[in-house]
Amino acid sequence: MSALPLKREDGYSAVAAVVPLRTSGPHPAAEMLGKRADAERARRAEAAKAKALKSGKPLYTRTHAPDWLVRPLAVLAGLVLFVGVWMLVSKQGGRLPEPGLVWDAAVKIYSDPFYSKGPNDQGIGWNVLSSLRRVGIGFGLAALVGIPLGFVLGRCRFFSDMAAPIISMLRPVSPLAWLPIGLLVFKAADPAAIYVIFICSLWPMIINTAVGVRQVPQDYLNIARVLNLSEWAVFTKILFPAVLPFMMTGVRLSVGVAWLVIVAAEMLTGGVGIGFWVWDEWNNLKVEHIIIAIITIGVVGLLLEQALVLLARRFSYG
Repeated sequence: MSALPLKREDGYSAVAAVVPLRTSGPHPAAEMLGKRADAERARRAEAAKAKALKSGKPLYTRTHAPDWLVRPLAVLAGLVLFVGVWMLVSKQGGRLPEPGLVWDAAVKIYSDPFYSKGPNDQGIGWNVLSSLRRVGIGFGLAALVGIPLGFVLGRCRFFSDMAAPIISMLRPVSPLAWLPIGLLVFKAADPAAIYVIFICSLWPMIINTAVGVRQVPQDYLNIARVLNLSEWAVFTKILFPAVLPFMMTGVRLSVGVAWLVIVAAEMLTGGVGIGFWVWDEWNNLKVEHIIIAIITIGVVGLLLEQALVLLARRFSYG
């Protein structure tokens, strides 16, 4: 036992109540209360376990691995599975080459992708660049026509109703069906292929842009009308920021379709291009080169799409 001195307000010291210092074990009452608390926690845990078993939920929470680890592992697993299936199929017989043979041929081809031994014997790099040039020209012309036309159709109901049956009729037509018309009009293979790219890239941009314009809230346009804003101000301040996500979706769809179509068009028209290169390698019975071209086409298409995704994020509003 000890006494603690306390100082009073008048300056004199006083002795406070005696504070006992514990030297023995816990009080029996405290020990009993502790046992009751442990029993209550155990009872609640059993009740939660029974409830979880009854509802079918797991008795534990699974810890998820971080995305930076899961996504690369998923991609790697997918590639390994793809190559494994490819190897199994190639060993069953037939003309499909094994992954090792394709890899050796790819190393040889990509070691000099820009060689040129004449107009019909050029490296895969020149063929890809020629196809990208045609896609760029046809897609650019389609964007110059399709995006403004989509704004007009979205803003004016009369023009939209007038163009709807024409678009609905021509949009399902196969892009290659337009190739003979292009050859008839332009009398040459290269502008005919660009014409096919232009036609097939036009519809997604028109439709998505028009839909985006119609999704703009009418209240915004009413406020612009009250403020007596010009049509150019309405376009730059209201329509364009609101329509940009729809417009970029149309652009992405158009680029994908354009890159898909140019390969088929070049197979029919000939000349320098990745589609003609595929057909020429088929005539030479070099199947491993065809597989290399297929992978190249897929990688280029993926890069084009990712570039447009980055562009859309760069110029997104909101």
